[in-house]
Amino acid sequence: MLDTIPRARGAYILEIALDQPLAFEAARLRGTLPPGRYAYAGSANGPGGLQARIARHLRPDKRMHWHADRLTTAGRVTGIAFAERAHECDLAQRLAARPGAMIPLAGFGSSDCRHCRAHLVRLPDADTLASAVTDDAAMRYLDLSAVPGANTP
Repeated sequence: MLDTIPRARGAYILEIALDQPLAFEAARLRGTLPPGRYAYAGSANGPGGLQARIARHLRPDKRMHWHADRLTTAGRVTGIAFAERAHECDLAQRLAARPGAMIPLAGFGSSDCRHCRAHLVRLPDADTLASAVTDDAAMRYLDLSAVPGANTP
């Protein structure tokens, strides 16, 4: 499955199902994410590009470095959307503009961003990541909801 993701630079969105509340107490990030479905926008500009960054997010045994690491460890990644040469802020802003979407925790994933309130959006019950990216021909979507062991590439 991961071999279909390019090693190029780009941006991605992780769709994450959270079954239990998740509390955050970091330097400037304090709050609790209630159970629900979330979409996190990130970038992949380092070695290995999109494939390496997404593979890291799917590993259960990673070192906790980013806000998203706590979320992907506590929840299940149920879908991935990605595009080469895309920008995470554009993706986060598109997600936040969707009807019924909300920013659950200001600053989540965007501590180094001057444009976005957060790079994490709580999706409304009727919305899916697949439907959120269908209008963008550059975006590709992988449904992981029925893939056994999807969080362990």
